[in-house]
Amino acid sequence: MTVFENYHMWFVLALTLWAAASYVRERLPIEVTSAVLLTVLLVFGQLFPVEDAIGRNKLDATSLFAGFSNPALIAVLALLVMGQGIVQTDALRPFIGVLMTSNRTKAMISTFFILLFVMSLSAFMNNTPLVVLAIPVIQALAQSARFSESRVMMPLSFVAILGGMTTLVGSSTNMLVSSAMRELGQKPLQFFDFTVPGAMLAGVGFLYVIFVLPRLVPVRKSLTKELVGTEKEFVAEIDITKDSKLVGTECVNGVFPKLPGLNVRLIQRSGHLILPPFEGYIIEPGDVVIVAATRDALARILSQYPGYLLSEEEEASIQPLKAAQEPEIKEKNSGDGSDAQEDDDTEEGNKKKTVELDEKVADTRVLAEVMINPNSRMIDMTIEQVNFPLQFGAFVLGVQRRARVVKRRLGRVRLEAGDVLLMVGSQGAIDAMRGNQDMTVFSGSKKELPVPKKAPVSVVIMLGTIGLAATGVLSIPVASFAGAVLMIATGCLNIRQALRAVDRKIFLLVGSMLALGAALQATDGAQFIATGMLSLPFLDTPFAAVSALFITIAILTNILSNNACAILFTPIAMNMAASLGVHPLILAVTVVFAANCSFASPIGYKTNLLVMGPGHYRFKDFIKAGVPLILLLWVSFMIIAKYYYGL
Repeated sequence: MTVFENYHMWFVLALTLWAAASYVRERLPIEVTSAVLLTVLLVFGQLFPVEDAIGRNKLDATSLFAGFSNPALIAVLALLVMGQGIVQTDALRPFIGVLMTSNRTKAMISTFFILLFVMSLSAFMNNTPLVVLAIPVIQALAQSARFSESRVMMPLSFVAILGGMTTLVGSSTNMLVSSAMRELGQKPLQFFDFTVPGAMLAGVGFLYVIFVLPRLVPVRKSLTKELVGTEKEFVAEIDITKDSKLVGTECVNGVFPKLPGLNVRLIQRSGHLILPPFEGYIIEPGDVVIVAATRDALARILSQYPGYLLSEEEEASIQPLKAAQEPEIKEKNSGDGSDAQEDDDTEEGNKKKTVELDEKVADTRVLAEVMINPNSRMIDMTIEQVNFPLQFGAFVLGVQRRARVVKRRLGRVRLEAGDVLLMVGSQGAIDAMRGNQDMTVFSGSKKELPVPKKAPVSVVIMLGTIGLAATGVLSIPVASFAGAVLMIATGCLNIRQALRAVDRKIFLLVGSMLALGAALQATDGAQFIATGMLSLPFLDTPFAAVSALFITIAILTNILSNNACAILFTPIAMNMAASLGVHPLILAVTVVFAANCSFASPIGYKTNLLVMGPGHYRFKDFIKAGVPLILLLWVSFMIIAKYYYGL
């Protein structure tokens, strides 16, 4: 059968292109694309079988579903559960907390060591929970050192990715490459097979991240700073009732006449955000007006429109202060002509209590930025369904997704991992949200929570798992699965929390891509691509072929995903190794390192998406900062391939 007669191969190649385009465009959720891809492969394999020498269908359901029982996939999911156990017990708090400081110089030094700590630990555990834990700490240090969070959030993600290049368990990509090699009849990668060259690349990348990257990213303000400005202002919320005196007030020349001294920042109307300018807008019943003002302005408006700036609970909280003032004021007004000194003392006391009342009023509402964590129960729920006011006593003012403010009706916005919510609530409500594992509070109180008693247990389990896998006593899938079960058995996390840690996107993506990889191998599609690449005139040597393979995967991993590229290109790499007469290990580590170069896109790797909101980045920021790093690692790897592997 000629190449052009092999319709099975051409169909699978066309399906591969469709899947790649669908993952990139993101019009369909990743889960939907993966499910459709798998369904089409199953139906096609059933109707148009590809038979081997003994007549067995190589595209039957057993072969295509085998990816979901792949030991590497089980190991990846088990490591996610173990990572969630570390997060749930807050086991890393003592290590990172030691580096917390308010001194500018010490804060910069602490930031350096936290980045180094995250990179080192990423070699042995899933880096997503590491980044989630480090984000608020890095942000606090950035505020202490008085430099923008945008200068440190992207480096945090990048060092986590670099650390994952050094061991077999450092990234799911590495384990999937090893698993694919086993299925292709090759010797799988061992725990430390590529640690030395991986450490070299990580070292080069770390130097770039520390000395070059901060100069490439722009300085941007946080959502909170953009909302309240740089002056000493407080944020308040005015609920417009039907009988409010503010109903019908029209904005004239950029101001609302009945709100003197107040800077109107947002108007929330039926779940929809109205942003400045407000020229011609008329305040209507049911509106929620978000204002920024000084303490004096807030006190003045409160006296004119009592109750508008405070909820019933907040009004109740300041009643004792009001009650304490009233008797003294009445006594002063009904005085019998006592001496002037006593009047002065009384007046001074009233002023002091008034200031105390004003501070209480102004401090009743604070702003906070809250990130939706991976595996949060709130993912795919609308803001209305979560009902933040009822659950937490705080209101959502806006949503930032991939550095863009979502301006549609807030109630209908479905939350995604990495979304940053701008919230307003009492200090107590914001503090209470810090203990919730579904979200990470970036700003607000710096109140420290106690370290749970299970923290040492989770650390021992993690270290034991890594030790058993690294020494070969247990295989990685067995060690990681046993570690995940121990996390649950010892109470570090419960079954519900463990199930939340199992990322369905990874499960469906990896399972369907493994099926696609099997189909490419069965229909000779992988061999066709490898042969086509090697037939190019400038790829006539192993060095040139490996160089082209690395940069091709490094580009595509930022468009698709690191896991998809690992699964798709491992069969191609193994075919290239056979054609070139090169040891398969060299081509395997090429795929590992290149697929981990997810630096030029926020969608290439989950940690990039997590830091995009806190760092206030845009898509082009990752291109500007990530492309030079990819090129640097490409050149560095080719030097390693030349002199370390003798290519």
